[in-house]
Amino acid sequence: MIHITLGSRRYVKPQEDPLGRNIVGFDPVMDDDALFHANRGCWVLGERAEKEHYALLSHEGEVRMAIEIDKLVPVAGGRKAIEGTYLTPGDEVYDAYVGKPTPVETTRNPITYFDAPHGAVTCYCGCGEPVSSGWFVSGHDQKALHARIAKIGSVREFIDWFDRIYVEPAN
Repeated sequence: MIHITLGSRRYVKPQEDPLGRNIVGFDPVMDDDALFHANRGCWVLGERAEKEHYALLSHEGEVRMAIEIDKLVPVAGGRKAIEGTYLTPGDEVYDAYVGKPTPVETTRNPITYFDAPHGAVTCYCGCGEPVSSGWFVSGHDQKALHARIAKIGSVREFIDWFDRIYVEPAN
């Protein structure tokens, strides 16, 4: 799980911020929507972040928000922003962390990671096995890929099919 330590609210210039924000950080008067939009990016997130399903936002030793990550998107300067949904009471991860002390010791770096017992997902191949980090049990990504290739035919037929339907995204 990603853990992000926030500073206190500060103003930024929207024309200089890659996400067009005017506020970043934590302020106790912010509602969840404002807190999420002010702090979903721009973070230096390592390779491990791509395998995480959840992020926690903390301030002054307390978890203030839990986010389910849909994807990480690049922003200026090699940084990334979180696209996802902030969680609410009743969600396992929210109930385990929000309003409680941070689950990791704070460091100079605002980004830390930890292995969480909460929020495990099932393997994306469909086998039903739990995965706490990443999307697949080791080796199951290949299992899932080859099962899909087999639905098309051979590897060559799959490549031909893919090349016919794939449209390069516009930049």
